[in-house]
Amino acid sequence: MSAIYERELDSQLNGLTGYVYGALMLLFGGIYVMAYHLEGAADFTYVLYSMTFIYLIGTPLLTMRSIAEERHQKTDQLLYSLPMSMTKIVLGKYLALVTVMLMPIAVLALYPLVVNSLASAGAIPLKAAYGALVGFIFLGMALTAIGLFISSLMENVGLAAGSCFIVMLLLYFLTSLTGYIPDSAAASLIAFAVAAALFGLILWRLTRHGVFALVFTLLLEAALGVCYWLFQSDFSGLFADVVRQLAVFDRFNSFSYDIFDITALVYYASVTAVFLFLTVQAMERRRWAE
Repeated sequence: MSAIYERELDSQLNGLTGYVYGALMLLFGGIYVMAYHLEGAADFTYVLYSMTFIYLIGTPLLTMRSIAEERHQKTDQLLYSLPMSMTKIVLGKYLALVTVMLMPIAVLALYPLVVNSLASAGAIPLKAAYGALVGFIFLGMALTAIGLFISSLMENVGLAAGSCFIVMLLLYFLTSLTGYIPDSAAASLIAFAVAAALFGLILWRLTRHGVFALVFTLLLEAALGVCYWLFQSDFSGLFADVVRQLAVFDRFNSFSYDIFDITALVYYASVTAVFLFLTVQAMERRRWAE
């Protein structure tokens, strides 16, 4: 796994990807620290909350080449021939991406200390600042896992970057978009049905087994219909409530209020584990297809 880690890290740092990502993070970090401090809001949690949008651009930039370029250049065949499990290969790539992600954040972590050493008044509360920084890191790790999964489904770097950006954009505005869905039970049923169909498409993409994906989707839709028939009144506004609970970016909001949210960290860790598992399955499916 260390060989995969070093190879991926070398790929990120020998190109522009890692440096552009780091430059964006540090540039906007410095701008927001200066802006908030000049306004008298000496709170680093506001800075991190405002910077979450960087992941919209940074995550596609960081993950687009990781697997999609391997598939495009056919070098993924070398990965499949290695005497190690696909889990170790995926983990090696993921840990390298996380390392690149953490490099500018490590510099960003010095900002509160620098500001406090220079400011005669309005010092930044360090406990809240570094608590929020932990949440910011976990958010980035979860989004990186999602981006890596998207890259594993693509054979073109540009398509991987574009698809990842669209997904990040949807995740960022997910709660706002649910506001356009009526609170009626029927609207929630339709929204869940569409989500089940999309899940079926992802399942087909992973397995390339159309019959299995179709049968599973139909069973899921049938189960959804039965639940609606039995508990119709509970469906009112249910989809919006579920989305709010699962919204990745919104989970960071508690950290901006100086709350160290353990449940949010557990959620981010769960999202990371799920999408790394899906990435492994996507790679395994291609390995045996070859």
